[in-house]
Amino acid sequence: MSEIALFFSAFLAATILPFSSEVAFVAALANDMPKSTALIFASSGNVLAIILNYWLGFWLYEKTKAKLESSKIGLKSYNYGHKYGYYALALSWLPIIGDPLTLVAGLVRLKFVWFVLIAGFLRVLRYYFLSELF
Repeated sequence: MSEIALFFSAFLAATILPFSSEVAFVAALANDMPKSTALIFASSGNVLAIILNYWLGFWLYEKTKAKLESSKIGLKSYNYGHKYGYYALALSWLPIIGDPLTLVAGLVRLKFVWFVLIAGFLRVLRYYFLSELF
């Protein structure tokens, strides 16, 4: 598997698409790609995708702002997400629920720098642990 294919599989897997980058990552390692190379390409694709998710959420808030602010439940949900969002990012590395959490982080306007530090670090850490298994 080439580095570019690994990058794109990791990128696509971090979007809402049902795709597993772990399989591609392990396949790259099994095909003798150096661990450091696999880690760099998979991590960079995955982190760039969660950044895209964040900005899509940010944009989504702009489009739905009036509805959120006029709804009692919408406003409560926004405030709840903003208050506990950083804690929820601790789960952002998990399959299935992690990618929507990165979109919600943008929606509730978590600070971008903290978002990247927390969610990005956890994504890289996940690949690192996988690489140590192989």
